[in-house]
Amino acid sequence: MIGAFAAVSAAIAVAAGAFGAHGASGPQEAEWLRTGGLYQLIHAVAALAIMGSARGPAIMLLVGSILFAATLYAMALGAPRWLGAVTPIGGTLLIIGWFWTAWLYWRG
Repeated sequence: MIGAFAAVSAAIAVAAGAFGAHGASGPQEAEWLRTGGLYQLIHAVAALAIMGSARGPAIMLLVGSILFAATLYAMALGAPRWLGAVTPIGGTLLIIGWFWTAWLYWRG
């Protein structure tokens, strides 16, 4: 299930990046789409790479990247800018996911 979720997440990230490059309404919106797509894609691939040995961190990376990217995507599509205050919550989940991964691998 994590693998399917990560693959769909990666597909959405690619679509967001493509839309940012070709259909965004302005440079700020294009940057939000590019940043959200980059973070979402990197973390989808990371989740695929670690899901067999670090299931919890893989889920954390996916949830964090989706929250991070979704708020940027929403603002790029016209949602209120106050959503930008939610974006760091996703980033915090990403950081936690990486530290959790490190801890699991450190323990062996």
